[in-house]
Amino acid sequence: QVQLVESGGGLVQAGGSLRLSCAASGRAFSSYAVGWFRQAPGKEREFVAAISRGGGGTDYADSVKGRFTISRDNAKNTVYLQMNSLKPEDTAVYYCAADSLFRTVVSGGADYWGQGTQVTVSS
Repeated sequence: QVQLVESGGGLVQAGGSLRLSCAASGRAFSSYAVGWFRQAPGKEREFVAAISRGGGGTDYADSVKGRFTISRDNAKNTVYLQMNSLKPEDTAVYYCAADSLFRTVVSGGADYWGQGTQVTVSS
């Protein structure tokens, strides 16, 4: 079992930056791939980024490539999402998710999910 807690959300102006954190409790965090998803009001949840168990593999949605960077520190049981050049359309609740399989995380089928953190980008 893995418990995930997101933090770092907030209100930022367009062009600004935020860093989200996903802190995990439970055993063997390094055995899990982790991803970030987001859901805006009235829209479906969408994939943002994912990172493999060891951190050597990553995947990004086209909409965030070149602006967002996912990373992890397994010693701290934490995954980060550095978000730069934020746009109003990035406004959403951001969730982290974990699963033993990287492709399962990317597809949205992860076993474990956090409660989310709100990101609001003003124009």
